[in-house]
Amino acid sequence: MQTEDSDFSPEPLTDAELDRLSATLARFANDRSMNVEELDGFLAALVCGPDIVLPSEYLSEICGRDLLVAGAEIDPSELQDFLSLMLRHWNVIADTLNSGELYLPLLLLDANGVGRANDWAKGFVRGMRVHPGDWSLLVDDEDHGGSLVPIFALAHENDPDPSLRPYQQPISAEKREELIVGAAAGVITIYHYFEASRLLGPEPIQNVTTFRRETPKIGRNDPCPCGSGKKFKQCCGRSGSTLH
Repeated sequence: MQTEDSDFSPEPLTDAELDRLSATLARFANDRSMNVEELDGFLAALVCGPDIVLPSEYLSEICGRDLLVAGAEIDPSELQDFLSLMLRHWNVIADTLNSGELYLPLLLLDANGVGRANDWAKGFVRGMRVHPGDWSLLVDDEDHGGSLVPIFALAHENDPDPSLRPYQQPISAEKREELIVGAAAGVITIYHYFEASRLLGPEPIQNVTTFRRETPKIGRNDPCPCGSGKKFKQCCGRSGSTLH
C-alpha cells in the first residue's frame, strides 16, 4: 500500500485488467457485492479518509466473509490476481491524490451511454462506514462538510427511503454533471482535510486549517447546496448523520 511520501507511481489498470477485476467481483457470493464503479468509490473513501484502513478491515465488505464464488471456495490464483489488481488500483488513486493531479471517478455507462455515478457514490459512503466515527469531524464541520454534499446527493438519489432522496424529480444531465464534478473535487478536498490525521495516526485533530476552503460554509438550517430546495439538516446533512 502506498505511503504519503512514496515516489512509487503505479500503472493504471488497463481495460482488460478492469474487466478481470469486474468479473471476479461479479462472482463473489456476497449479497452486498460491488461492481467495479462502486469499488472505485469505496477505495477512494478509504484512501482519502482520516486514517489508514488495513485490508483485513475492509476485504470482507468487498468479497464477503467466506471468500466464496459460485458456491465453492475461490481459486487461490484468481484471488491473488484480484487482490493484486485491487491494491494497484488503490495505489493509483492514492498517487493521483498525493500528486495533486485531477482525480476522475471510474464510472460505468448505462444503456444510454450515461455515467450516472450513483454506484460510485454508494461505494464511497460504504467506505466511510468502515470507520464511521472517524468521519464525524468532517460530517459536522460547517466550514468543510460541503465537500460531502454531492457525494451524498448521488448516493441517495434513488434511495429506497424517500425521505433520504434529495430530489423528488429526475435531475437534468447538467445537474448530474455538476454533482459528479463536485464529488470528484470533494475527494481532493477530503484527502487534504484528513492528511494530518493520516500522518499522525489515531490522535484526534483539533483544528484543521492547512488548506483553503473550496466549499461554502453550511449551517444546519441553510438551503442544501445540492439544490434540492430542502434545508441542509433535512437533506444531505441527514444523510451524513446516519454515519454516527
